Amino acid sequence: MPRSTRRRPALAHPAAEDIDLFDVLHALSDPTRMTIVRVLRTEPERACGTFPVDVAPSTLSHHFKVLRESGLIVQREEANRRFSALRTVDLEQRFPGLLDTVLAAHAAAVAHAGTAG
Repeated sequence: MPRSTRRRPALAHPAAEDIDLFDVLHALSDPTRMTIVRVLRTEPERACGTFPVDVAPSTLSHHFKVLRESGLIVQREEANRRFSALRTVDLEQRFPGLLDTVLAAHAAAVAHAGTAG
């Protein structure tokens, strides 16, 4: 039986000037999405199924959609794989220092939680 040649729908990415602060903060409010962002902060690009998160593939797809539509990440397809990258330049131009501040606050909260128990 021949394989389907149907293409996936195009990925929606907001223009840099349309990235909304509240959408970004909402996207960063989830622990799974924070893990994805933390990994992408240290790696320029990564295949979507290779992140250290323990969620179902459909749930992971949802998290990537939230991150993409908020403007935090850009995704591209290559063959049958999807790659993600953090939109560091766009975010820094739009909201200077925000990503570093949120990531530092998250790291401090994780460190504090590790010593508080």
